[in-house]
Amino acid sequence: MRYLLAREDEDGVERFWGKAAGVEGLFVDPVPPRREIITLLGCRPDGPLKDALFSDDVSAQRPGEVCVEVWDDERPVQWWTLLDAVVIARQPHPGDATRYDIVLGAGVQHEESFLQLPAAPRFELFAGTTAAAGGAGECLAVDGLFKQRPAPAPVALELVGCEPAEPLLAVLRRPRAWERDWAHLLVLDRHGAVMASHVVGLAIAGARPSVLGGALVDITLANGGDDRPLPAIRPVWDQWYQGPPTEPNLWAPYDAAGRLEWIGLTTRAFRLPAPKPDRSGGRHHLDGRFVTDIPGLHCAVAEALLGPGHYFGREWNAFKDCLGGGFGVAPPFTLIWHDSEVARRALAEEIDGPTSDISYFEDIVQLLRRCGATVVLQ
Repeated sequence: MRYLLAREDEDGVERFWGKAAGVEGLFVDPVPPRREIITLLGCRPDGPLKDALFSDDVSAQRPGEVCVEVWDDERPVQWWTLLDAVVIARQPHPGDATRYDIVLGAGVQHEESFLQLPAAPRFELFAGTTAAAGGAGECLAVDGLFKQRPAPAPVALELVGCEPAEPLLAVLRRPRAWERDWAHLLVLDRHGAVMASHVVGLAIAGARPSVLGGALVDITLANGGDDRPLPAIRPVWDQWYQGPPTEPNLWAPYDAAGRLEWIGLTTRAFRLPAPKPDRSGGRHHLDGRFVTDIPGLHCAVAEALLGPGHYFGREWNAFKDCLGGGFGVAPPFTLIWHDSEVARRALAEEIDGPTSDISYFEDIVQLLRRCGATVVLQ
């Protein structure tokens, strides 16, 4: 059995609900938003959007990802992403020949639920891939964007070869009574230790005798939960299924998304050590040969300070929190960063820290030194 189902009771105690030999549908690609027509009114295009607008090549008339940043009088307050945007048409804006009304086809993504615009909004545009987004101009208004959209339909998940305990049997007997409740699907490694946890809905879409035979049951959960891992990072889970890593740099062959998932598997509450005094002092050696992106930097730093399979932040703010103590090691200490030039070059254009005029690499080095660490770049 590789999966356990558990749920907290009224007293906050996690209770065992059942176990399953397999799960189908745990790894899924996100459901893309439906395509819509969005019009940028009174637009002065720039960068990738301008190139797409005036190109005679049909294949080039796709600015890709377009971000609409909504400002009030002082700062940006809303961010809307137009996914896989395609230029459908353009025409001069009435009353101002220097501006255009640009009709785009795109999927709309918005992280926040509020739709209220500022009294006098300003619209800044950015276009390109996430890694290389650039300024794409500004516009006077956006038509078709600011409206409520239905939530995407939930994606089912199948528990295969399930051995339900009494609480889950109660759900199977009275499924409608549990349609709004949730449980945790715990993923086990080959040693039986929990390696990951995922929230699933308890709404039962179907139950039948298992294909594995015996008294086992196959159960279809109507809502397999949000934020499921992508199929592309399944190899990372396969690696961790063998048990927590004991060798350094096992994260190195993966791309940035895989490395970020690697960090995610180190952050589970059951992997954090029991509270104990942090170690300080000493010399730690960071293998910098594979630090080619931000997740790789944090994988390498965590291994240098704590060893393989440990967590020490995934971005600037979390890293600062870890340096404050409570994660196994705290300054002062000496960090000897070997092959540091790899990270310096790879992250030269990455500005994800709070300091906008230096690279992420330089920002992390400065943060370490401000917190009392001695950093030796080699």
